[in-house]
Amino acid sequence: MSTQEGIDYAGRAKAELGFSRWWQVAAAAVMMGLVSPYQYVWSSIEGPLSQALGIEQAAIGLVFTLFVIFQAGSQVPVGWWRDRHGPRRLTLLAGVLAGGGYLGLAVASSVWQLYLFYSLGAIGVGIVYTVAVNTALKWFPDRRGLTTGVGTMAFAGGSALIVPYVRANATVGGYADVLTNMGLLIGVGILVGAVVLTDPPTDWLDDAHAEANESQREMLNEKQYTSSEMLRTWQFWLMYGMFIAVSGAGLMLTAKIVSFAQHLELTAFIATASATVLPIAGGIGRLVLGEISDRVDRERAMFASFSLCGLGLLAVVYFGVSGMQYAFVGAVVVATFFWSPQYTLFPSVVGDYYGREHSSANYAFLYSGKMWGGLFGGAVTGFLVSALSWETTFMLGGVLAITAGVASLLLSSPRD
Repeated sequence: MSTQEGIDYAGRAKAELGFSRWWQVAAAAVMMGLVSPYQYVWSSIEGPLSQALGIEQAAIGLVFTLFVIFQAGSQVPVGWWRDRHGPRRLTLLAGVLAGGGYLGLAVASSVWQLYLFYSLGAIGVGIVYTVAVNTALKWFPDRRGLTTGVGTMAFAGGSALIVPYVRANATVGGYADVLTNMGLLIGVGILVGAVVLTDPPTDWLDDAHAEANESQREMLNEKQYTSSEMLRTWQFWLMYGMFIAVSGAGLMLTAKIVSFAQHLELTAFIATASATVLPIAGGIGRLVLGEISDRVDRERAMFASFSLCGLGLLAVVYFGVSGMQYAFVGAVVVATFFWSPQYTLFPSVVGDYYGREHSSANYAFLYSGKMWGGLFGGAVTGFLVSALSWETTFMLGGVLAITAGVASLLLSSPRD
């Protein structure tokens, strides 16, 4: 029995599913891990693709920006559809798009084909992400932080198994085989996961009042905000600005850490280690901060997490410039550990503030801020590096994250 709210959510879920609700989270987590290379492996395949196709750095950098735009932008229509029709058909489509994206990338011969196939794959990633995060929110109203942490941990940490393989084999002559193998694995895995996923019926908690005390009855009777109602609250727009700032800082680190290490003339081992530990640290951070946020005020968890992310980014610059190579990797771990929980904390806050019924569409609107963060992490970062310097650009990212942390102290529930 789930005791955090005093209501037997686990028993009610099992009565609906015929098996433990944790299998829903497990299936979602596996699919998140499968699509994670799109975000976390790009920095390792960018170079071979650029060299093989003779594409300039500025043009190849736009691929990652397009990925973020399509991955985040797809989630509003996906969330709307999922709240009304369930996850299965969408997830089947995601398998075709995400798997096919890498297969297409393996045979691409021009830059526009890179843009096309990575963008199609990004839509598949966006579908998987929306389905996975909101599977946790819908089946686990009592453990939002922990269960969204499990799914988003897989998105960050899953690629850690892939990075060493890609770094070792994604040469100018070998990257096509790497992409083909990943595309097949992604496509088949998601198609299998689609069979497991389902949503709870909308009335599965309607008669839970008998199990609840007075405060729990208030929770069950709380207003379920539609997206249009949510967009009229100031809390959403403050969170939107915070989301852009933190995601911009973190995506800059994700997309450019190998290039930054090379600019600093750090060893190839350090560059590879930084790319490898980044998703591992991010995955652990999402799980740990998600669990902590179920036990403390989520706003305070945001303040601590985002502020420490910013300090970690400043440390990345300091240790890199100083030539302290292992400390540089440690700073990457700290920055990522405290950046990555934004993808656990924000959906949990959206569920807390605006309810579970429209959670897919509501969080999708907030997550669309990742498009602007991706623009900073990709194209804008490239411009700033040229106009200013690598060091100044990374320090700006640290300031953005710290600003978001301070802003979180202004948040309060619209129900208050």
